[in-house]
Amino acid sequence: MEKITLKVKGMSCGHCVNSIEGSVGKLAGVKSVKVHLNEGNVDVEFNPSEVSLSKIKETIDDQGYDVE
Repeated sequence: MEKITLKVKGMSCGHCVNSIEGSVGKLAGVKSVKVHLNEGNVDVEFNPSEVSLSKIKETIDDQGYDVE
């Protein structure tokens, strides 16, 4: 398993948290995802042999947020 913290812009409310945690959490190979709204960070623990970091970033981007 690999753990990464992504800086994400545009998150401001509970809906943002649910949107990101729900969509990323459904990806195969993602063990956990936790949004830290106040810091603008998203912690993701995933299996890189099952899901790529670029796929995780793309999924967040598809929800309307900017991943740095």
